Amino acid sequence: MSKKGENIYKRKDNRWEARYIKGYSFDGKIIYGYCYGKTYREAKEKVNEAKAALINGQAIQRNSRLHLSSICDQWLQLNRTRVKESSYVKYSAIVDKHIKPAIGGYLIQAIDSLTIEQFGHDLLTEKALAPKTVRDILSLLKTVLQYAHKTVSGIDLVEVTYPKLPKQEMRILSREEQDIFVQYLLNDPDPCKFGVLFSLLTGLRIGEICALKWRNISLPDGTVSVSSTMQRLKNSDGGSSSKTSIRISTPKSDSSLRIIPLSDYLIDICNQWTWMAPEAYVLTGESDRFVEPRTLQYRLAKYTKECNIEGVHYHVLRHTFATRCVEVDFEIKSLSEVLGHSSPRITLERYVHSSMELKRDNMKKLSAIGY
Repeated sequence: MSKKGENIYKRKDNRWEARYIKGYSFDGKIIYGYCYGKTYREAKEKVNEAKAALINGQAIQRNSRLHLSSICDQWLQLNRTRVKESSYVKYSAIVDKHIKPAIGGYLIQAIDSLTIEQFGHDLLTEKALAPKTVRDILSLLKTVLQYAHKTVSGIDLVEVTYPKLPKQEMRILSREEQDIFVQYLLNDPDPCKFGVLFSLLTGLRIGEICALKWRNISLPDGTVSVSSTMQRLKNSDGGSSSKTSIRISTPKSDSSLRIIPLSDYLIDICNQWTWMAPEAYVLTGESDRFVEPRTLQYRLAKYTKECNIEGVHYHVLRHTFATRCVEVDFEIKSLSEVLGHSSPRITLERYVHSSMELKRDNMKKLSAIGY
């Protein structure tokens, strides 16, 4: 039997056989190449060398009747170990749910800018997908087409036009709403309410707070170390009876691995929970039980409903934290690092929202010059 995710098997003659995609037939079907070795390690080394030859830009000889679906499969297989598991699951879902059913049967040479424009239009109108979702789908399609341009002779680079994204004002809690919500969380507290408050006061993402354990919080240093995130992902190996499962892994990017200083106010609140075991999850107080992101969203909805606060999902807490920081003149580079962004530009463009209170405060500054 092969190891999980590998096409490497032990044959009846005791040799090891490793399989990889070598090319395509006249009708676009996959042609596999095979490598053999006396040991598993030898077979794996040989097949890795063969795959490396493809990845390093050696053009694959294919028949002119290659279909887009075959190119998508090739691209996914080559990138399976290059990207995070969550990204691979997302890419596979986009290919299987949107690209293949609509245009996967097209010959690669038949795909032009008009075809892609119609594809995007259908996603927006017939499937009624959000413009942001359509942009994500077209962005992946563009990457696949760039791969085809590099590896298939005679394929021109196709221009991809993205739909315009409508400008949306992100919901944040007003100062009054935040005060009401904080008092609610502090009243009759439990580990889950504490975790929600911890997110509001640090800007942690929902997956990060779900994976957070008490050993990640150092009260002597007054810091929290963010090193894990929790997600529910589709099982792609087919060996599980469940379609999805919870995965705990490193955060979405290197910049998301960070140490955040805690405010004195939050440290005082944390000190009320110092009896928690180091391996206990913050949201449960237990080491063998966690709260997954979907469940935490439901609980947040319950909490905000009891506070008569509407239109709040978990990411609103993160945006609210960033806005409060800006209101007290938090240095943007430091705020960017606290939020785990790769650059301050992302912080300014996506997470900094000028509240009406802040606008009024700034307008009052005009009185200094007589206005």
